[in-house]
This record gives sequence, structure tokens and C-alpha cells, in this order.
Amino acid sequence: MIQFVNVSKNFGRQQVIVEANFAIHDGERVGFVGPNGAGKSTLLEMLSGRMKPDHGECSYPGSQRLGYVRQQLNAHAVQCSLIEYTENALPELNAIQEELSKVEMELSHVQGGEQERLLKRLGDLQTRFEHLGGYELRNRAEATLSGLGFSPSRFNDPFVSFSGGWQIRAELTRILVSQPDILVLDEPTNYLDVPAVEWLSSYLKGYPGTLLLVSHDRYLLNTLTNVTLEVMGGQVTRYPGNYAQYMEARVARHENLLAQKRNLDHKKEQLERFIDRFRYKATKAAQAQSRQKQLDKLEDIQVQSITAHGPRIRLPLPPRSGDEVVRLEDVSFSYDGKRDVVSHCDLRLMRGEHVALVGLNGMGKTTLLRLIAGRLAPTAGRVVTGTNVLPGYQSQDYAETMDPNATVYETAKSYASERSEADIRELLGGFGFSGEAIDKKVQVLSGGEKVRLGLARLLLKPLNFLMLDEPTTHLNIHAREALQEALSNYPGTIALVSHDIEFVRGIAKDIYDLRPGKVTRYYGDYDYYREKLAQEQAAQAAAELAAPPPKPVPAVAPKKVQPSAPKTVEKAVPQRSYKDQKRAESQLRQTFGKLKRPYESQVSACEEKIAALEKEQQAIYEKLNTPAADTDFAALNKRLAEINQESENETWRWEEASTSLEKLEEEFQERLAVIQRGEM
Repeated sequence: MIQFVNVSKNFGRQQVIVEANFAIHDGERVGFVGPNGAGKSTLLEMLSGRMKPDHGECSYPGSQRLGYVRQQLNAHAVQCSLIEYTENALPELNAIQEELSKVEMELSHVQGGEQERLLKRLGDLQTRFEHLGGYELRNRAEATLSGLGFSPSRFNDPFVSFSGGWQIRAELTRILVSQPDILVLDEPTNYLDVPAVEWLSSYLKGYPGTLLLVSHDRYLLNTLTNVTLEVMGGQVTRYPGNYAQYMEARVARHENLLAQKRNLDHKKEQLERFIDRFRYKATKAAQAQSRQKQLDKLEDIQVQSITAHGPRIRLPLPPRSGDEVVRLEDVSFSYDGKRDVVSHCDLRLMRGEHVALVGLNGMGKTTLLRLIAGRLAPTAGRVVTGTNVLPGYQSQDYAETMDPNATVYETAKSYASERSEADIRELLGGFGFSGEAIDKKVQVLSGGEKVRLGLARLLLKPLNFLMLDEPTTHLNIHAREALQEALSNYPGTIALVSHDIEFVRGIAKDIYDLRPGKVTRYYGDYDYYREKLAQEQAAQAAAELAAPPPKPVPAVAPKKVQPSAPKTVEKAVPQRSYKDQKRAESQLRQTFGKLKRPYESQVSACEEKIAALEKEQQAIYEKLNTPAADTDFAALNKRLAEINQESENETWRWEEASTSLEKLEEEFQERLAVIQRGEM
């Protein structure tokens, strides 16, 4: 159990955490939410031991290992390759490998009882090595690196050759590979693209330990957490459920506290009125004193103001553009004249369409958005802009174009002089600039504040084509929700790049998927895109499995390998073949896991649908058995017929998916047996 007991932390005169008391039980998946600067990261820093509380204690069981991924890189070793860095996750494995090598060397020089003792020690070390996942460590590291977007061709590149964002991904990989008992993640999606966020979510769903997550990503908070800790005003409040459930419970708790406070204030008012009236009257003095004692015992109820949603963002109504907003004809682009970042791209956006560009980092999403915006000229092909199109482009460095000596309000006003002061103040409030904050000069704003101001300035103008590159960066959850609501109702055209899955879900009606040398449009929202992608991947994996297996190729030994015992010792097990077998089994399980996942999802969805239909059917039967005066028998019987048909359809889909699952399981067992017999 993780415990925080009367924990307080100050930074100068600012009280960040005030006597926090809470516990996190083993296996719980906890999301930390609250305004920026409220102290969420401070709590994690104190738990990890990197920061000491001013008062109180925080602790976790000493027998458990804690893995912590911070917002800033905390690299442990950088003079190595990427794969070596991520494999260096469990120092205990290195110690076991060193002792194994030592035992092997000693075995070649001893006989009799000493040899038996060393062989037993060798077996114990091998068992411990396997228990810690040593035989699968390389495979886990490679799979995790691939899932987080690293190209296998760069696994052996020097760690220092990667940018800061990619190094943080490598650090995340290293911690995940170590499989800690307590996993602490502070804004893990800051440097991830959408596919990597999806992969991380899928991976963490199967994580068996205790998860602590600080994030503004609603998708992760809703899919991964079952407890929410709100950090606000120095206090830490525990709520059951994920982020969506927390938001509902928070409003209900706030309303309950308000009701309690109203009742308490009313009672105080009555007591004070009685005391004031009778305190100097001899016959009532004793009663007045009794009322005073009651009043003194009543404790005030503190009710913090809450904002269930961010300030509303109202965008100006854009003028109408032509039907065709932009068209790319066989467009290619290269920065160095050697390698195309965008290759032979054909793209067409019509008025009112909302699309998202999705793909791994390095696939050219930002480059394609710049081509659409006219900020880059194609090296081949052409970009055609439609009639009456008023474009607005927000790049990731857009904030640097602002006058550093102007105030926040002046910056916004200069860009949209026709807007009223009330409109400007309201929009700035939606991006976190309210009260005296609008009088700050641009030069004193933080990087995140500049990004928010730049985006607010852009949205003040009545533009009919918005191109947004990571607009949610540095926005808290409420600001993201407010911006999402404003853009989802925006009648103009939108092309956006974002790693916030909920944001993409709420805005994009079509998805452009970017892969090497290919841009594919999916005519549906993000969930439709994911469904089609899963079907394509399952079909591709099935085709690969149907092909005859390639001839085995001798494996290349990694730099650090678990040493094998000398050939002169008959009882020593050849560890290389055993290690290869374990890797092959793990790879087989991963391959078949991906194949089975869409069918398992279909089986689960069908079962839920069938159960819901049966429940509805039973409710209709009850209405027919005990009809009311206004019972519509015709409508109920019609619905019963529809339910029967829907149940048949869902049952057929369930049988089809279940049969496919059974066939895959049979094939998996056959291939597993082949591996275990050493035939592959």
C-alpha cells in the first residue's frame, strides 16, 4: 500500500500540498487530475524520493520496485546503443549474468562434489534469470520500442543520436521493460503520436501492478484508471472511478457540500438571532449561553468553487468559401532533395469537412499540413486553393511571432480589432487568461502560455479554413474540452494534427492515415478508422501465417548474453537454444494475440448486445403480462419481432467470430508444439 500521511510541501511562501492524507492500494490504477501547478508532479516526486516533504511521510512497501517516468529526461546511461539502453532496465539481471559467467568458468576446473554444488548454483541462477524475464528481455525491449514508434533499423543507433522527445520515449520503454510493481507516469503522452498513445493504452491495460498516472489526456484517464485523485487548493480528494465518473461525482459532491453549508449557515443564523435577543435577559441567559456553546462547536464547511467545464470558447461565424477548399495533385516534397517526406499525394478537402492527419512521428504530418497551408512549396505536383478561402494556420512555433512588449490583451486585440472587448476577454478566459493575466506582457509568459495565446489570437478572426498543428499542447483538460466543443460546432473547414485521441474523436469526421510513401483517406471518424485498421492488420497477419515458414537463420548474439555452460559438463543445459525457444514462443503469442484481438472484441460486443436485447425482451413481456390502460400492444409486438431478428443477427456474428477464434487457437497450439519440439 502507498501511503501519504499528513504530507505538506511549500515552495517559498506558496503552500502547494497541505496535510494530504490518502492511500493507494495494491493493484489500483490511479489518475491524478487538477490545474497546472496544483502539485500533481510534486506528489510523485515525493513518493519517488527525489523530493522530501516539509511535513509528514509518504511511503510504499520496500519489497516492491517503483518505475518512474518524469516529464523531463532522467537518463541513466547514454554512451550505448538504443537497444542496450532500454535493455539496461534490471540491474539484478546484470549481476546474475556476471555470476553465471563466473560459475561457468569455475565448472571447467572442478570435479566431484564441487562440480555438483556449482551445477546446482548454475540451475538456481538460471531459474532466477528466467523468473525475472531475462530470456525475453531483448524481445520485450524490441516490441516496446516498435510499439512506441522506433524503427527497427535504428535499434543499434547511439542513444545520444536521438532528439530529446525520442530519448524520453526510450526512457519510457526502459521503465516498461523493467515491469515494476508500481508504475508512475507523469504526462507520458507529451511526446507520443496517436499510434503510440494507442499502443501504450493497450499495453497498460494488461499491466498487473499499481499504476499512478498524471495526464491531461482524457483517453488514457478514461481507459486506464479506476480511481481519481483530485489535487486542488493544496488538498487531495479521492474519487472512485475514471475521469468521466470523477467529473460526475465531483459535481454531485459539490452540490451536496453546498446544501450542507446552506443548512449550517441557516442554523448559525438562528442561534445567533436567539443569542442576540436573549443574552441580556435574566430568564433566558442560561439558554443563550447554551446556544452560544452550540454555536462555538459548529465548524465551518469550506466549499471550493469548481468549474465543471472550461470557459466557453465562441468562435466568430466564418464567411462562406467555395465548395472546394484545397486540392493537392500528385504532390511530393523533400527537404534534402534525396528523400521524399511526402510522395505523390492526392488530397481534396471540401467546405465544412473536419479531417485529422494521423500517423507515426516522422511520417510527414506537419510537413503535409504546411503544404496545405502554403507555408511550403511542393518539389513536385501542385497545391490549389479554392475561392474565397480565408486560411488560418497554427504551427507549433506560431507563438514566437508575437510582439514581446505587448500585453496579452493588446496582442489579441491587434489581431482582431473588430471584435468587442467582451468577446476578446471571453475567448482569452477560455485559454486561461482572465483577470490580471490579460495585462501580462508576452515576454514574461511561459512557453505554454505563449502557445495558448497564439492559438487564442488565431481563433479571434473569422476564418473559414483552420489548419491546427498540435493545438492542445500546454492546454489543461478543461481548456481542451472547451476548444473541442467550439471546433466540433465550427461550420468551416478543419485540418488538424493532434496526439489527443479524445480531441481527434470529438472533431474529425474523416481520417488521413500517413505511412511511408502513402496517404490513405478513411471516410469515417476515428473509431471507424481504428476498426478498419484492425481488420486490415488481421487480414495481413493471416496472410503471413498462411505462407510457408522461412528456413531458420542462426541468431546473432547480442552484446550481453546469458553464458552457456561448458560442453565438458554433461549436466549443463545449452542455454542458447532454450533462450531462442522462449523468444520464439513469445513472438508467436504476440502474433496470435494481435490476430485474435478483433475477434475477441467482436465476441464481447455481441455478448453485450445479446444480453441487452434479452433484458429489453423480458421488460416487454412484463408490460404485456401486466398492461396499463395506455399500453400500445402493436408497438410492443413490433419491437419483439425486431428484437428476435437482431438477436439472430448478433448470434450469427458471435458464432462466426467464435469459430474464427477456435481455429486460431488450434493453429497457435500446433505452431507452439512445433517450437517446443525444436523443429523451428
